[in-house]
Amino acid sequence: MLRAIQGIYMLRPVWAVLLSLLAGAGLIAIAGVNPGEAYAALFGGAFLDYYGLASTLAKMSPILLAGLAVIIPLRVGLLNIGAEGQIYMGGLFSSMAALLLPEMSPVVQVPLCVLAGALGGGLWGLIPGYLKAYRGINEVIITILLNFIAINLVSYVAGGPMMQEGAPYPYSEEIREGLWLPYIMPHTDAHLGVVVGIVLCVVAWFVFRFTTVGFGLGMIGKNPVAATYSGIRVRRNVVAVMFVAGAIGGLAGTFEVLGLKHRLYHLFSPGYGFDGIVVAFLAQLSPLMAPVAAFFLSGLKVGGLIMQRAVGLESTVVEAIQGLVIIFVAASLAFRFDRGNWRRFLERRRLLDAGIAGGITNNSGGRS
Repeated sequence: MLRAIQGIYMLRPVWAVLLSLLAGAGLIAIAGVNPGEAYAALFGGAFLDYYGLASTLAKMSPILLAGLAVIIPLRVGLLNIGAEGQIYMGGLFSSMAALLLPEMSPVVQVPLCVLAGALGGGLWGLIPGYLKAYRGINEVIITILLNFIAINLVSYVAGGPMMQEGAPYPYSEEIREGLWLPYIMPHTDAHLGVVVGIVLCVVAWFVFRFTTVGFGLGMIGKNPVAATYSGIRVRRNVVAVMFVAGAIGGLAGTFEVLGLKHRLYHLFSPGYGFDGIVVAFLAQLSPLMAPVAAFFLSGLKVGGLIMQRAVGLESTVVEAIQGLVIIFVAASLAFRFDRGNWRRFLERRRLLDAGIAGGITNNSGGRS
C-alpha cells in the first residue's frame, strides 16, 4: 500500500497537468469553443502532424537545454534563474565565432562556434557561482540581474557593431550555410540540437547516478556541512557546477542561432530560460524526465498557436492555459510523500478495521 501511495505522489506532475487541462477546458468552453475540438487541434497539430512535430522539436532544443541548466544546480542546492542570460551569451559568442573569425572549413569552425557559445554561457554562470561560493552572495539575485545585462548587451551588439547594413531590425549578417546545424527532419526546422540535448540529459543522469562525482554533488545539495567534513571541496564544486550549467545554457543559445535563426537577433529568445525552470520542476529534477517535460511544454506552445488558428480562440485564452499548467505544477510541489505519517495512518486504519470487525463478530455471537 505504501508503494502505491508513493507512486501516486511521484506522478503528481501528471495529475497537475491533467487538472490544468481540465481547468483550461472550462476557459475554452466559456470562450464558446468546443474543448474537445480545441484540444484535438492542439495535440494533433503539435505531436501528430509532420511539420507540427518538427516545430515542437525545434522549440524543444533550447527549452530542454535550459531545463538541464536549471536541474543540475538544483541537485546541488543552487537555483539558477540565469539560464535566459546564459542563452543570450551563448548566442552572442557563437555568432562572433561564426561571423568574425576567418572563414575556414565547417569541420573546424562549427566545433569552434559551439565551444565559443558554451564558453560564453559558462562564463555567465561562473560569475554567480564564484560570488556564491567565496562571497556568500545569493545566486538567485545575481543570476536575475545578469539576465538583464546579457539581454541588453546582445541588443546593443545586434543593433550596433554587428548589425547588418541597412537592416530594418537589429540583427547581424546571416551566418553562412556551411555552419548551420544539420536537420534531423527533411524540409523542416528540426535540427541536431535536440539530439545533443537528450544525450546531455543521459550523461547528467549517469553522472549523478553512478559516479563518485555525482554522489559528492548530491551530498553538497543535501548537507554542505557534512560534505565539507567528508573532504569534498564545496566551494570549488559550486563554482564548477554553475560553470557547467551556464555552458549548457550557452549551448541552448548556440543551437538556436546556428540551427534556427542563422543570425544574431535582438531578443532572439522569447523566455526559453524561464521555460527551463518549468521543465526542471515538471521533471522533478530528473535529467531522464527532462526530455519528456520539455517535449510536452514545447508541444503546448506550438499546439497553442495551431489551436488558436484552427478553432478561433483568442491568444489570451491560449496563454492562460499555458499559465494554468505552470501554476498547477508549482502547486503540486507542495505535496510531498511522508512515509512515517502514511505508515501511522495505515496502522491506525488497520486497527480501526480490526476493531470494527471484532465488534461485528461479538454482536453476531451474542445474538446467536
